[in-house]
Amino acid sequence: MAAQTSSFESFMQLIGVLLIFIFVLVITYLATRWIASYQRGHSFNKNLQVIETLKITANKYIQIVEAGDEYLVIAIGKDEVRLLTKLTREQLKEMPSEQMPSGISSESFKEILEKWKKHIPKK
Repeated sequence: MAAQTSSFESFMQLIGVLLIFIFVLVITYLATRWIASYQRGHSFNKNLQVIETLKITANKYIQIVEAGDEYLVIAIGKDEVRLLTKLTREQLKEMPSEQMPSGISSESFKEILEKWKKHIPKK
């Protein structure tokens, strides 16, 4: 009789631990979803936009950032961000298509697709 009680108690302990484990998983899942929705709600910026980024070294960048109506040139390092200068809209240059790096086109996707359609043999 003692052997049956001992195995029954062990089984009940296993069920108890399993229920606690499932409870912790559910709480973790709900907390993760809540944090994700909170961050998603606060990550949509209407006044900040990165215009261009230039990588200098492995962990150093220069960026042009649009902040409201101003354009800021900032240097970003591993542990710091520094303002280099402010620009006006007129000082920004559009990159001509002949100066673009190879493989990057200024054409829209629709224009490229139309060109490729001409090369496809018709049945």
